[in-house]
Amino acid sequence: MKKLLIFSIALLFGIALFAGVTSSTAQAKTTFVTIGTGGITGVYYPTGGAIAKMVNKKRKIYHIRATVESTGGSVFNIKAIMAGDMDFGVAQSDRQYQAWNGIADWKDLGPQKDLRAVFSIHPETVDLIAAVDANINSMQDLRGKRVNIGNIGSGYRKNAIDALVANGLDYKKDFHAESLKAAEAPGLIQDGRLDAAFYTVGHPSGYYKEATAGRRKVKFIPITNIESLLKKYPYYAKAVTRVTKFYPGAANDKDVPTFGVKATFVTSAKTPDNVVYAIVKEVFDNFEAFKKLHPAYAYLTKKNMLEGLSAPIHPGAMKYYKEVGLK
Repeated sequence: MKKLLIFSIALLFGIALFAGVTSSTAQAKTTFVTIGTGGITGVYYPTGGAIAKMVNKKRKIYHIRATVESTGGSVFNIKAIMAGDMDFGVAQSDRQYQAWNGIADWKDLGPQKDLRAVFSIHPETVDLIAAVDANINSMQDLRGKRVNIGNIGSGYRKNAIDALVANGLDYKKDFHAESLKAAEAPGLIQDGRLDAAFYTVGHPSGYYKEATAGRRKVKFIPITNIESLLKKYPYYAKAVTRVTKFYPGAANDKDVPTFGVKATFVTSAKTPDNVVYAIVKEVFDNFEAFKKLHPAYAYLTKKNMLEGLSAPIHPGAMKYYKEVGLK
């Protein structure tokens, strides 16, 4: 009887010890998350990289391992998140609005009600550059030219089309439209195989530095006559691209008027609260360090990082915002 009692106690102790080890192992299990960005010459890629780096530094605390992927951009990222192929992504504020409301690229798919906002980041301007020798001084001069309007699946393609429509231009009829990824355009302009190209990005951008640094002189073209555009779409606003400050190689002697959106960070309703909370906490608790990671973040404030969000804020993010009094 005594031996049986000792054996039972030992057995129970062993079970408890095993359960404790199993629980500890489960708690320490690493969660892998993927962040979708954009082309490597834009701001999305370093933005995703900066966020991943901050979270990975605390891997022993959060047990999260974040990786970054260069992708086709906003539409691709949102669709991949909704399909469960990615966990987070950077997307233009207009694309977030369209996905949530089931319009534009989501017209056939319907409203993406599992889409969740995390925070917004830098402002982005919709810009048009052209080779000086192509004799393009206004959008009307695009007629008959070779123009990149952006790859299918990118946010800036829709921006370009909106700007064209506002100026009475049809990309299917009025010029030779290319659907290239952003990273390809600067080199093709310099090689003489493109006359002009649209792109939406925060500044300064490697894309425009590359485009304006070659032998073929390049300039920014004003995007005007956009009043109808601003009235129709609530996510657009007038903007000015600081060409003279950021791109001394451009053939412009003053800044250029245009319009813009904001870059936002999004996820799915299915992403665990603790994962979203950890990412938001690292970005906001290290806010000044985050701002220094790219010049495009120079004018960020914690308050304006909660602007331009159309989808509901993820509960994990909201938990942090309430803790620090931002909501």
